[in-house]
Amino acid sequence: MTGGARIEYTGAAAVRGPLLVLEHVAGVGWDEVAEIRLGDGEIRHGVVLDVAEEFAVVEVYEGTSGLRPGDLRVAFGGAPMRVPVGEGWLGRVVNGRGDPLDGGPPVFGATTQTVQGEPINPAARATPVDSILTGVSAIDGLATLVRGQKLPIFSVGGLPHLELAAQVAAQATAGEERFAVIFAAMGLTNADAAMVRDALEQRAAAGDLALFLNTADEPLIERILTPRIALTVAEHLAFEQARHVLVVLADMTSYCDALREVSAARGEIPSRRGYPGYMYSDLASLYERAGRIRGRGGSITQLPVLTMPAGDITHPVPDLTGYITEGQLVLSTDAHLRGVYPPFEPLRSLSRLMHLGAGPGRTRDDHLEIAAQLYALVAEARHVADLADIVGEDALGELERSYLSFRAHLDSVFLAQGRNEARTLEETLDRAWQIVSMLPRRELSMLSAQVLERHYRGIDGTSGPTG
Repeated sequence: MTGGARIEYTGAAAVRGPLLVLEHVAGVGWDEVAEIRLGDGEIRHGVVLDVAEEFAVVEVYEGTSGLRPGDLRVAFGGAPMRVPVGEGWLGRVVNGRGDPLDGGPPVFGATTQTVQGEPINPAARATPVDSILTGVSAIDGLATLVRGQKLPIFSVGGLPHLELAAQVAAQATAGEERFAVIFAAMGLTNADAAMVRDALEQRAAAGDLALFLNTADEPLIERILTPRIALTVAEHLAFEQARHVLVVLADMTSYCDALREVSAARGEIPSRRGYPGYMYSDLASLYERAGRIRGRGGSITQLPVLTMPAGDITHPVPDLTGYITEGQLVLSTDAHLRGVYPPFEPLRSLSRLMHLGAGPGRTRDDHLEIAAQLYALVAEARHVADLADIVGEDALGELERSYLSFRAHLDSVFLAQGRNEARTLEETLDRAWQIVSMLPRRELSMLSAQVLERHYRGIDGTSGPTG
């Protein structure tokens, strides 16, 4: 990390949680880097969070444990925190501050950038276009991820959202384009961190992935810093080196909880559920770093992962995330209990930009049509299943029973797949046609005659019912 001219002060007024309060401070500004030197020579690092009159509040990245206010020296760098950028991050495993965890040397770069980043000028933004294929049928077939999009995964504690995020990071592609993955893990248990590291080992070794690991036993401030450093690295790869970069942020609920604890330590008036009133703008400062810039070849696509406490989608974290992002992928406890992986809930999920990345000229001509038809059939199958719960399956007609069979095959043939299984888009769409062909043609009202003629087939694999 780098800064500018140094201003040094002796002693501090108070230590409050992860914060250090200094008084009689002048010439210090927001976001300046700070170096805290303890009496025994230990050095810690921080950033200026707030300045008011003659007071400055410093967030200490390594935590304030063991700090004695009268026995330390604080040096301010005169500039915001910066990190080196470049391809040196690819293939590396580092902690939330960017320090190596893989036994390699520190990451260096020819240039540095501030970790706060700069918002993309709306006039310079290009429309997201083309797809990133994840190898997961539930995403590629029904809610395609588009380059430059931000598409969150909404989950509940106990569901395999982290495994899904790691699988997507391990097998995502952008066709023949230059591609990279940045995985920023926040507040993970040591066991989960080891799982993510193992799942991404092969891709990291290939040199197109950087893994930032912040665990739950590390300081809160590092958790707040982790996504900012990761996105700074991604921005250089995307907009200076013309790579398409997928950034996975997991778990954003852990990030927001850290933000709440720091806000409480500052004595700020809480808003909904105790979260700070500025959490919307804070989340936007991260999510809006996704996108494409007109005239540049690269893009940043975000896949934030968050857990909804008690499955409450109106909780502040998913609620505010939903306002900023372009759709959501919702995981279902019911599907998980049925043994489906990934436990995708189609009727609560959508990609609002899917039409910009899929369909004629982009993926396959029938992609958008078959996705729309699947959504319609899933809705009808849900209605039939509810009816069967009331009157019993024996009271249903032949068509209604076909819908129940379709629903079962949707789980087993289309949605369910192995945790290390990467399906091509061709295989995903072929599986979609396999299950919709279980129903009569007259039920497939969202498919054009030309598409039906090319792809529709009956259960025997040759022709389907026409009645």
